[in-house]
Amino acid sequence: MAVYAIGDVQGCYDELAQLLEKVRFDSSRDTLWFCGDLVNRGGQSLAVLRQVQSFGKSAIVVLGNHDLSLLAIAEREEAAQAKTNPELREVLFAPDRDSILAWLRTRPLLHVDRALDFAMVHAGFAPGWTLDRAERAAREVEQRLAGDGAKRLLLAMFGNKPDQWSPKLRGIERLRATINVMTRMRYCDVRGRIAYTEKGAPGTQKPGLYPWFEVPGRVRSDLRIICGHWSTLGRFQGMGIYAIDGGCVWGGELIALRLDGEEPQFFAIKSKRPKPTGKDGD
Repeated sequence: MAVYAIGDVQGCYDELAQLLEKVRFDSSRDTLWFCGDLVNRGGQSLAVLRQVQSFGKSAIVVLGNHDLSLLAIAEREEAAQAKTNPELREVLFAPDRDSILAWLRTRPLLHVDRALDFAMVHAGFAPGWTLDRAERAAREVEQRLAGDGAKRLLLAMFGNKPDQWSPKLRGIERLRATINVMTRMRYCDVRGRIAYTEKGAPGTQKPGLYPWFEVPGRVRSDLRIICGHWSTLGRFQGMGIYAIDGGCVWGGELIALRLDGEEPQFFAIKSKRPKPTGKDGD
């Protein structure tokens, strides 16, 4: 049995199929971990969702910002849904949309496997979070998304404030802060304030900002952390962090990281997609 973590697919179905062929994935014995952003921009989001959903318990998915955005759009009036981009419209008006969206809405924000010594999140952790604190914050959001309050949360989750997580936050603001940390963060300051507009590679950020995993005094996780979301960071390994967003949709690579061996092992498929000039992924 093999366990692979896969970076941001973002609707790149063809590359996903090639990567699974490369690692000889067998859903009867192997497990895939997807680090979020299954959808948007690659042109094949519906095919990706159907494929990953069909893997059943052999696929573990954490939610990314694009996945949450799709769920939020699905809560709008039908006329508003029809105004989104063609790729997401294909999902929203598919005959099996209700099954797909119900499945997606019940995916976690954070996956933890202590036996493998890995945790997986789409973007990152707040600097002061222990793994236990991150789990509690994630479960608060997950319970709301799986319950009657899902629509209210999905329609109210957009916004850059609050820009840092605090145990004093309550209600929607507390949930929004958790979502922003776990699905949108790249850089923050020493107090954990997120710099949403900074999307470049490390070294390009403004003074006083740090990659979230390099913040001075950051609480180190008990487990190694897998994350995506940051295509300009690309493949990265260090300080207990394994970043696997290779920017496939931007002409980079789709990355798989094998987790069950003595040492994690990278595999990748190079994308043939053109990289837009001057474009940083989100």
